[in-house]
Amino acid sequence: MYDFRVIERKWQDYYAKEKPFNIDLKKAEKPFYNLMMFPYPSAAGLHIGNMFSFIGSDVYGRFMKLKGYDVFEPIGFDAFGIHSENYALRVGRHPAELTPKSIEYFREEQLKKIGNIFDWNSEAITSSPEYYKWTQWIFIQLFKKGLAEKRSSNVNWCPSCKTVLADEQVIDGRCERCNNEVEKREMSQWFFKITEYAEKLLSNLEKLDWTDTTKNLQRAWIGKSSGATISFEVHGMNEQIDVFTTRPDTIFGVTYIVVAPEYGLVSKLITPSTLETFENFKEEVKNMDLATRTSISRPKNGIFTGSYAIHPLTGEELPVWIGDYVLAEYGTGAVMAVPAHDERDYVFAKKYGLEIKQVIECDPSQLPYTEKGKMINSGKYSDMLSVDFIDKIDEVSDSIKGSVNYHLHDWCISRQRYWGPPIPIVYCEKCGTVHVPEDELPVMLPNTDDYIPDGSGKSPLAKNLEFVNTTCPVCGGPARRETDVSDNFLDSAWYYLRYLSPKNRSVPFDDELVDKWCPVDMYIGGNEHATLHLMYSRFLAMALHDIGFLPFEEPFASFRGHGLIIKDGEKMSKSKGNIVNPNEYF
Repeated sequence: MYDFRVIERKWQDYYAKEKPFNIDLKKAEKPFYNLMMFPYPSAAGLHIGNMFSFIGSDVYGRFMKLKGYDVFEPIGFDAFGIHSENYALRVGRHPAELTPKSIEYFREEQLKKIGNIFDWNSEAITSSPEYYKWTQWIFIQLFKKGLAEKRSSNVNWCPSCKTVLADEQVIDGRCERCNNEVEKREMSQWFFKITEYAEKLLSNLEKLDWTDTTKNLQRAWIGKSSGATISFEVHGMNEQIDVFTTRPDTIFGVTYIVVAPEYGLVSKLITPSTLETFENFKEEVKNMDLATRTSISRPKNGIFTGSYAIHPLTGEELPVWIGDYVLAEYGTGAVMAVPAHDERDYVFAKKYGLEIKQVIECDPSQLPYTEKGKMINSGKYSDMLSVDFIDKIDEVSDSIKGSVNYHLHDWCISRQRYWGPPIPIVYCEKCGTVHVPEDELPVMLPNTDDYIPDGSGKSPLAKNLEFVNTTCPVCGGPARRETDVSDNFLDSAWYYLRYLSPKNRSVPFDDELVDKWCPVDMYIGGNEHATLHLMYSRFLAMALHDIGFLPFEEPFASFRGHGLIIKDGEKMSKSKGNIVNPNEYF
């Protein structure tokens, strides 16, 4: 009878002693970088869904090894962040104490037992100071380049995890980790300007050997729309409302303007007689989640501001309304309403008795008619085809300019938690916002017992005065540290580079080895990261390339999204509690 326990132990001992899969990265003659997304050391261990992924990736690595390649297959742990911290809080242990024990268990009792060709000599752990020193260094490079900025914004707040989330971490209005409904809060946060790379992120997809599903998810999330930006002057004040539309051919059908309750000009647009109504309305909207506000089927609600905008082509006065279905962070936060040719505008106009003006030829019974066609009731442009009008949009008026809009928003990286890399920024009354000098990195995460987030909107570090109070690196005067930590997706956006030189204390990555081994030849992981990790990694590689640190723009030459193991009708997941532990099979 095959005694697998004896056989497995024999080869595990051999692997541990002889290290047959460790690669001499400098001397390798035929390099092939084979990578699997590294795990979060959270929960009681890896489940068989994780093993399915790691073993599948390893099969491919072994295949390339048999073809004569020097296969580099590193492994590490995405150990900072909300996943590990929430697990520590759930079991009542300090994350700094529990995470190393979780890592040891994952490594010794699970990952080493599946026999993958991991090069354990290249292990990288994102929560170690040797690693997050360089995560902070990367933040500083983007800050110096103007790609990192702090600004007040209407952000996603998870009341359960007690932190801000990036747009990509909100799924159907719920937190991607705990599934709680997400709220909106006005807060000052750090953002990376990923939107400056929207077009490159989109166009580069054409040349990537990636799973089509993944590329299509990224295309949809970037959400490029071609159309026009139209400016409507506000009657009686020196202000204008800019709207973006993909249908400028319906400009003559605009009968009112709708802005978001959070729109920047709202305080000026609201007249005294509507102020009380607005305050009540705003409170109602505040309690609505994002999915509800943007739902197509839900009845749309609004109030009239009392102000009017001027139609740029006809001079007509258009009532300005506030609608709960318009979001400040989408487009310009304002829309031109053409109820005859837009379903949401039509329902809204019917509800509030607003004018409906048909400007595209069709039978009136077909309204709202949303197709392009022949323009009617459009002044001198009547009888022109929609496509022809759109082609000549820049010739129509100085108030109308052809433009491109993207759904993609800047990446919010601030987190009001404890377990993460402190953002390396200092605030000085005299010098303003300055970065920590690079030779003073890392900014160490202090060891404290007061680490539980309280939902105040501030990180637990804000209560640690020894950490907060510091001196300005520019003038030497009193200053205070930034107390938010950065999103763990920043840690994982560059880990493939650190694997090449994880013990190097002088640089984040070895240029010579990066030139030789990168971009990653084959990357395998879950498609649930299509608009998270995979988008962020691409952005960061592009930014570091433009700054001059990387010779390539795209981090992963090939990517394959693996399938899912389903149990009880759902994806196997630690958060859903439907896992099967692989240890019983070991």
